[in-house]
Formats: sequence, C-alpha cells, structure tokens
Amino acid sequence: MPDTVDSATRSRIMARVKSRNTGPELILRRALHARGLRYKLHDPALPGRPDLVFPRYRAVCFVHGCFWHRHDECPRATTPASNVSYWEGKFAATVRRDRIHRKALLQAGWRVGIIWECALHPEGESEKAAARVQRWLQGRGREFVADGR
Repeated sequence: MPDTVDSATRSRIMARVKSRNTGPELILRRALHARGLRYKLHDPALPGRPDLVFPRYRAVCFVHGCFWHRHDECPRATTPASNVSYWEGKFAATVRRDRIHRKALLQAGWRVGIIWECALHPEGESEKAAARVQRWLQGRGREFVADGR
C-alpha cells in the first residue's frame, strides 16, 4: 500500500516523533509516582539513557514503543508497506542497540526492566503495570518485562 501523504508531509510527521517524555512514558511515570516511587529521568551516564532510573534499587526501566522497538507478536508492531527494506534495517538497528544497552547495564550491576507500550493500554492498565514494576523493584529479579499480553 502506498503512503497516503507526500514525502514532505511524512517528513514533518516523522520529525515530531519523540524519544523522551512519550505518552506511554508519562502514563507510567504518573502511576509510579502515585505509588510513592521516585526516580531520575534519562540519565546520560548510563548506556541507552534509560527512561527511568531507580538509584535506590540499582534498577532502570525502559518504556518501549511496540512499533519502534519491535515487540514480538504485538499488533502495534506493524511494518510500513512502502520502503520496506529501509524500515527493516532501521528496526533491526534499534533492536540490536536495545540488546547492547541491556547487556551493558546488566554487566555493570544494574537491574533492567522493560515496559512495553501495550502494557499501559487500554485505560487502567497503567496501574497494573506500575504494581508489577513496584513488586519487581522490591524483589530480587535482575530483569523484568511487562507487556499487554
């Protein structure tokens, strides 16, 4: 299926895609803050600039968009029909970078959590995801994944 907008419009749309303070990230941050959890944001000293850093627990969380970070078997992880080879390369690089950052953080002694965008939708799911993150933080697990499945 061809793109429904011209290339200049598509360029403007893509330029507005944010990497920080995204909608899913803000939803999770509000829910965690309401539970009394405090965190730092986007620490540039850590590999991958994790979205949330919990120094008290020596833990970090990434809030991954299902589309950009290629959540397996998620309906939100579609591939655009035009310029498929470009998108496949872009997605592969993102997944590879995510894996490198996760491994570096684990080797440095950090606990790593990944919260997928679909775990925060529909309405009300953010509370469940926040509760799961809180249990993980207060537990001993090195890694954590929350998804909407």
